[in-house]
Amino acid sequence: MIRLSNRINNLAESETIKMSRISRELQAQGNDIINLSLGEPDFDTPTHIREAAKKAIDDGYSHYPPISGYLDVRQAISDKFKRENNLDYSIQQIVVSTGAKQAIANVVLSLLNPGDEVILPVPYWVSYVEIAKLAEAKPVYIPTDIKHDFKITPEQLKAAITPKTKLLIYSSPCNPSGSVYSKEELKGIAEVIASYPDIYIISDEIYEHINFIGKHESIAQFDFIKDRVVTVNGVSKAFAMTGWRIGYIGAPEWIAKACDKMQGQFTSAACSISEMAAKAALNSDITPTKKMCEEFLKRRNLILNLMKDIPGIKLNEPKGAFYVFPDVSYYFNKSDGNETIHDANELSMYLLNKAHVSIVSGEAFGDCNCIRISYAASEDKLKEAIKRIKAALEKLN
Repeated sequence: MIRLSNRINNLAESETIKMSRISRELQAQGNDIINLSLGEPDFDTPTHIREAAKKAIDDGYSHYPPISGYLDVRQAISDKFKRENNLDYSIQQIVVSTGAKQAIANVVLSLLNPGDEVILPVPYWVSYVEIAKLAEAKPVYIPTDIKHDFKITPEQLKAAITPKTKLLIYSSPCNPSGSVYSKEELKGIAEVIASYPDIYIISDEIYEHINFIGKHESIAQFDFIKDRVVTVNGVSKAFAMTGWRIGYIGAPEWIAKACDKMQGQFTSAACSISEMAAKAALNSDITPTKKMCEEFLKRRNLILNLMKDIPGIKLNEPKGAFYVFPDVSYYFNKSDGNETIHDANELSMYLLNKAHVSIVSGEAFGDCNCIRISYAASEDKLKEAIKRIKAALEKLN
């Protein structure tokens, strides 16, 4: 008899990874699947970064790095925070991890006790909930909608706080909605949290450079709250380095030390070669990143324009990241004559099986009325994907 722990039995599989896995299985069977489920730039890592990795191999970077990362890599991160975000994080306040996901898990497991509450604006990135569950904490959800650009208000945040609240986790630019909080909006959130000295913030800024409205804003810029903010970032999205697995935090030193301790027992340091590649990325000209962002903006405009022709779909205009998060509830309780669609999960599978387009149900992000479509794909693929989706939805009556 297989006897797995309650911990793993209660842990949900990542829906984004699940849909991508099913897509690969269908492709292996000979089906022409357009995969718009994963959050991964379809660009290659810039040449100068790849060359830095090759040089690191030749220079003998084949031994264990310090748990929190090489000092020069952490210095590059410290310099980046100051240069781009006007945030002062010393190298002792920085921990390099195997991706931003591990960075978030380190913080959550270091801060939360069983029964603590974690506030999550909806929609949220899929792993926030499951990481909180691993810490035996309780997620508390704040609903949002398209009308308000999927962003919470200070009033909503204050209403969600209880004596058990310990942490707020949010992303800006947001995965999955693409929403971006302004400086004034973040200040309003910071002022609420400032009134509760035992509450901390994880600000997930991994999509910082995929931003269509100009300057990125970090909530740690407000001095009255900075000592309770953990800023999470990485190189995956900005430099098309998803496979290199490098994320990092800037945090109060006591939290950084706790994360170093946690990471030391789980994985030790991140990959030595990847760290050297990340250093090159952070220390170099970001022109390739800006060009990538310009391409994503073209694709966003393309997909918004194409989807306007699909009846019943409601859309906001994403200001960052590379997703659209349309409300598709118009199609619930409709049928193609063979099957009836009751929710976003069933609609996602319907589109995969009938249109051969892989997307992700909004339920994975806390919103049962929406689906997430990644536009990190070529214009030709996007045009074909939306054409297929439209044709499949037209069969539902």
